[in-house]
Amino acid sequence: MGILEKIGSDMIAAMKAKDKVRTTALRSLKSAVKYREIDKKTELTEEDVIAVLSSTVKRHRDSIEQYQKAGRDDLVQIEKLELEVALGYLPKQLEPEEIEKLVNEAIEESSASSPADIGKVMKAVMPKLKGRADGKIVKEIVARRLS
Repeated sequence: MGILEKIGSDMIAAMKAKDKVRTTALRSLKSAVKYREIDKKTELTEEDVIAVLSSTVKRHRDSIEQYQKAGRDDLVQIEKLELEVALGYLPKQLEPEEIEKLVNEAIEESSASSPADIGKVMKAVMPKLKGRADGKIVKEIVARRLS
């Protein structure tokens, strides 16, 4: 069963259980995937679905940050719940040590030596981490290693 089918079956289960937050989150995920399918005018692969889910997770994290700055704790809680739902469909997230190992390999491959080479390293490491690590965390690790 693919990710999209799992989201659909979980959405039906959430509706039957009358879990409004989970149902809304799953509808949002399914909608985002369908919109991407319409844009591409073809059926999405599992990698494409993971990319959509990753961008959704990033959007939720950004929203949480903005709501916290605005003091909207009610909206922060909703976003956190929706974030948890979205994270449940992504591949297992890598630990910082694993990310650091891949970053070190990318630094060696790209012969990077200064903070000006962050872009080169990010370009080399991100395809290896697709959907398994937050880009913001990866960039922090790369910047720390090159400084």
